[in-house]
Amino acid sequence: MPNEYDWSVVLRPDAWFEAIYITLLYGIGTTVIGLLLGLGLGLVLIGSFAPGRWAVQFFIGLFRCTPALIQIVWFYYAFPIVLGVNLPAWLAAGCGLTFYMAAFSAEIFRGGVQSIDQRQWSACRSLCMSYWQTMWHVILPQTIRRMTPAIVNQAIIQFKNTSLLSVVAVHDLMYTANALTAETYRPLEVLTFAALIYIAIIWPMASLTNYFERRSQRRLA
Repeated sequence: MPNEYDWSVVLRPDAWFEAIYITLLYGIGTTVIGLLLGLGLGLVLIGSFAPGRWAVQFFIGLFRCTPALIQIVWFYYAFPIVLGVNLPAWLAAGCGLTFYMAAFSAEIFRGGVQSIDQRQWSACRSLCMSYWQTMWHVILPQTIRRMTPAIVNQAIIQFKNTSLLSVVAVHDLMYTANALTAETYRPLEVLTFAALIYIAIIWPMASLTNYFERRSQRRLA
């Protein structure tokens, strides 16, 4: 059977470089902001202020139980109807991915903090350390090490979720891939090339994080 593949259709460096830049920008930006927001929400979850816990639980339930695609559509299409607020596509997509990341991160942080032995809290109180001193100097350093695998997995999912940006015409990798597919009628070559780019972005990130995790565990051994 003759080989009918035509890989020349993916030779559009200008389009791909812009798409990679936008994908990296959204992947890194929404992951970092989502983690910071998730840390704050997680601390509220383990706090003693009941109304705050209920509000955070509602937020987490809303964004954990709905697909990220629907959340992006909500911000872009529903806000103008419900609140009369028109968000540009780049902001609507960023809000959807950031809140999605924050909801999952909040549960990761909550579980990590609650996994620390309660006797460490008691020991810190006996040393007259404040709540925030205990959290910053004793609890969080241990928690971060325990949460690293879960955080990395969620970050990888977040980078793959950037493929949903194309639904509101943000020019990420998938938007570019879809545009080239419509132009060349070569979906196999174009989507395979896009998949290779995702692998090139995500695999080193995961490998580097795993390296630092193993190094940290050796130091603690």
